[in-house]
Amino acid sequence: MTKKNKTAITPTREQDYPAWYQEVIKVSDMAETSAVRGCMVIKPWGYALWENMVREIDGMFKETGVKNAYFPLFIPLSYLEKEAEHVEGFAKECAVVTHHKLEKDDKGGLKPAGKLAEPLIVRPTSETIIGESMAKWTGSYRDLPILLNQWANVVRWEMRTRMFLRTSEFLWQEGHTAHATEQEAKERTMMMLDVYTKFVEEYLAMPVIRGRKTVAERFPGADDTTCIEAMMQDKRALQAGTSHFLGQNFAKGSNIKFQNEEGEEAYAWTTSWGTSTRMVGGMIMVHSDDDGLVLPPRVAPAHVVILPIFKKGGDNRAVMESAQSLKDALEGKQYHGRHVEVEIDDRDIGGARGWEWVKKGVPVRIELGPRDIEQNSVFMARRDEPSTQKQSMNREDFIDRITDILGNIQDNLFNRANNYRKENTFEIDDKKAFYKLYRKARGYNNGAFVMAHWCGAEKCEEKIKKDLSVTIRCIPFDSPTEEGKCICCNNSSSRRVLFAKAY
Repeated sequence: MTKKNKTAITPTREQDYPAWYQEVIKVSDMAETSAVRGCMVIKPWGYALWENMVREIDGMFKETGVKNAYFPLFIPLSYLEKEAEHVEGFAKECAVVTHHKLEKDDKGGLKPAGKLAEPLIVRPTSETIIGESMAKWTGSYRDLPILLNQWANVVRWEMRTRMFLRTSEFLWQEGHTAHATEQEAKERTMMMLDVYTKFVEEYLAMPVIRGRKTVAERFPGADDTTCIEAMMQDKRALQAGTSHFLGQNFAKGSNIKFQNEEGEEAYAWTTSWGTSTRMVGGMIMVHSDDDGLVLPPRVAPAHVVILPIFKKGGDNRAVMESAQSLKDALEGKQYHGRHVEVEIDDRDIGGARGWEWVKKGVPVRIELGPRDIEQNSVFMARRDEPSTQKQSMNREDFIDRITDILGNIQDNLFNRANNYRKENTFEIDDKKAFYKLYRKARGYNNGAFVMAHWCGAEKCEEKIKKDLSVTIRCIPFDSPTEEGKCICCNNSSSRRVLFAKAY
């Protein structure tokens, strides 16, 4: 009889993937549910991760000429009504403010009072209110381009919520730009998708598929939506970032006009692009295991944790002094633009101490006791390897090699995720095989990524979605032109698209 390995997380991924995901967040001390339905409290470990992510991607934005700004949380209802398709797309998710104060009722409780002349929408996204400002700032082609980004919270009143992936309030950035020409706006749309791709792949170690959304899946009011899609360990897709070419739709709604070089009045061409704390959820589901969180070193709140090993009843000052000197030496090293960040955990809680850091996903754990000091060594474990796998290293060699070790962990996580996606991506041309794959999909096995032909008809897209809860995630940019038959109706098709179940 084979003995099953004990894991820190119960249930495991295979037993109950949604419950496993929530448990990883809990045991890693990243976040917890709040008293407000559908909202979460991001705890220090989770927020430190988010801060690292913000710092890196914000720097990438600024390298392209983008400036940060801030706009109001509240949007007048009339602003959303200017763009009919936009308001229709968000109407069911909007939180609406109708009163501006509270007063006591007859029973001594509180009731809303002071009805507003016009209801205010708590921003689900800010195209309309930012467009109002852009209209005031734009008079001539010399005022363009306007390249803005804001880091903010937004509210979308979700019916079914899950921490980081889909909450009623979440943190994000939203970029908004206005341009004098259509070509310049389209180039900006792709430039920002390139930024998201670089960040998600090189920092979060999540391989993505880049492509274009179908008309049915576009951002409400956009002429074109581009996106990056990543595979989670349960083989569902997660949209990890989007960049939208808005054409002149929002410019006309917000009256963003300018005098062009020929002296004629013209509407600006605009874009918007965004990503959110949803990336944190994606990172968890791509890399973590049945022992807890696994963090890519480039965004980890700490790179190394040192666990001093003490003798009971002995004088442990030498161990602490050695741990502190090791910390100082490591923090003098640079890893990808940051000092190597080190924690020392000297709590006397036995084996639970090491397991806490396994569950928190810190990339490298070091045990340091009297024997290690005598041998001028450290006992090292990497989080990307099994928790039982440890090795003794010469202390100076470890200090010299720490940046290489972190880089190797980062690369290993990406390669592992990339191989997993390749192993679970298939080309299918037979409708019965396509339907059988997704109808069998349950729990940890949600089918696969499937590259299949599609004729371009929305009715076929909608039928597959209705029958299987499978959507066209994108039309990949690298999908070659080839003759084929639509997986739904068998009509002619010129290229394959990416199908998957999605979060």
